[in-house]
Amino acid sequence: MTFKRRSVLLAVIGLVFGMSMAASAATRPVTSHDSNFSTATLDFLWANTALDGEQWDNIMKLVNKPEQDSLNWVKAYSYCQNIGDNRGFTIGIVGATTGGTNDTGPDGPALFKNFDALKGATSPTTLNGLKRLGITATMSGSIIKFAAADISGNTTSKFCTAIKALQNDAAWRAAIWQTAYNAYIKVAMTNAKARGYKSAATIGSFFDTALNQGGEGDANSLQGLINSTGSAASESAFMLKFHNLRLKVVNTNDYNQAPNGTNRVKQWMQLFTDGELDLKGADAEVVKVTGWTMQ
Repeated sequence: MTFKRRSVLLAVIGLVFGMSMAASAATRPVTSHDSNFSTATLDFLWANTALDGEQWDNIMKLVNKPEQDSLNWVKAYSYCQNIGDNRGFTIGIVGATTGGTNDTGPDGPALFKNFDALKGATSPTTLNGLKRLGITATMSGSIIKFAAADISGNTTSKFCTAIKALQNDAAWRAAIWQTAYNAYIKVAMTNAKARGYKSAATIGSFFDTALNQGGEGDANSLQGLINSTGSAASESAFMLKFHNLRLKVVNTNDYNQAPNGTNRVKQWMQLFTDGELDLKGADAEVVKVTGWTMQ
């Protein structure tokens, strides 16, 4: 019975992701890091990024250090907090936001809509996804508006308590990865492929930039920085120019508090300096580059 339930969930996730499960599962390497992902997510990431569980586990450790000051990123599926950056509540492993004056195009609404779909809704909506958590909200344009009683107490609020209960919910985890792909991984992959770059370090760095500063939009977004980087003789040379540009803005606009943003970028720079581009057999390297003190 357990296998049957998982098979049904995999089929639903595959349908929502729009991927070929059979094609990806046939060639994906099995790694010791795979236990941090569902099989469906591993197959999806392999099919769309050509990176395996070990590489994505290491990418997520690098992402989570400046987000949660921890390498144990898996615990952050249930993260929920209003950190006072005028983006509403920040949620989950990639910090999806519910929106505010400093974020008028949040990814939180898509997350709850995807969650609703994976829970079986035939016509999924953001607000219905929230209702599944016992939260009745409204939309103000693209921003989620909560009742005061549901968000009182911040991390101990009714809303965050409901998010924390989803830590091990398979549909919730799948919805987060689907949202992350649509908002951040896809634009990272598009730009990497356009330049013929395939390394996990480049894809991870682009992904980190997109989720931290936006995938597309102004000059500080991933796309904006890449456009400003121009051309270079090699992938490493391009990424050095890219990272130096990002260093100039990473602590501005509430992206990060200094010097955390600087260290966030230097993590990725160090990988290139040390020649650890594929993030395979790189456990010690990841610990090394994330060994800075978060302030």
